[in-house]
Amino acid sequence: MKAVFLDRGTFPSSVRIELPAQITEMVEYQSTQPEQIADRIRDADIVLTNKVVLNAESVRNAPTLKLIQVMATGINNIDTMACKEQNITVQNVEGYSVNSVPEHTFSMLLALKRNLVSYVQDVKSGKWSSSEHFCFLDYPIQDLHSTNMVIIGGGSLGKRVAEIAEAFGMKVIFAERKGAKETRVGYVDFENALKMADVISINCPLTEETKNLISDAEFALMKSSALLLNISRGGIVDEHALLKAFKQQAISGAAFDVATQEPMPLEHPLHQLTEYPNFLLTPHIAWASHEAMETLVRIAVQKIAAFVEANK
Repeated sequence: MKAVFLDRGTFPSSVRIELPAQITEMVEYQSTQPEQIADRIRDADIVLTNKVVLNAESVRNAPTLKLIQVMATGINNIDTMACKEQNITVQNVEGYSVNSVPEHTFSMLLALKRNLVSYVQDVKSGKWSSSEHFCFLDYPIQDLHSTNMVIIGGGSLGKRVAEIAEAFGMKVIFAERKGAKETRVGYVDFENALKMADVISINCPLTEETKNLISDAEFALMKSSALLLNISRGGIVDEHALLKAFKQQAISGAAFDVATQEPMPLEHPLHQLTEYPNFLLTPHIAWASHEAMETLVRIAVQKIAAFVEANK
């Protein structure tokens, strides 16, 4: 059997990938451009991809392809309907970043609440050395304790964010699905949850239902002191509406680890927001602690081995 990894460069070389012995050929590409996909997967039995898009045309022109192993949780880069028509199995990996993503979430939240970036930059520029007092307090510093953390998404990541929030003494509120006719026990209806929020953490997948989940109408419901965290998927927040909210000071700040287009071009709305000190942006790395990547690869290899064994 032949396996092809289309974007091996999304994992450092220190993270080893050892596939089952039945896979006699493994071809790894650092990255793959759209025009290269068809040729690279044409004779593959198994394709590994992190973010490379496999559309209907790609999979229909790969006659030997039996398995697509997505090296991530989200499978929105795969045309699953076309795969079903071609009898190609699509597998993803879940649960590997249950510590990495929440820890990154709170790293960014604490940086916002305590204005860490501004203080660190001022110390580097020499401002502390010329301070009249033993410290300078040019930027507000706020505690997490006793504030409302609204979580959108009640899966494993949302629950882990809730645990950490409670450890900080925050009040956790799970938001019901937008437009839901009934509110589940333990949830608050979507609009009211947004009104109550001091911090909003998005921890749901990108689907047709969650695309532009947060837009102009939702920003209008939020407190002007609220913080918005999207450490999930680009596209869940309407980025143009976010830029408008910043310009109008409709919210206090935001931290994102994702964008609708990745890598993010310089003309992207989120790049404009990086000029604001109360906006933090990291390059889709919340998932990528060494421990999380090791766990992801281990789970993926186990799933590939199980597929190979079942299809001998």
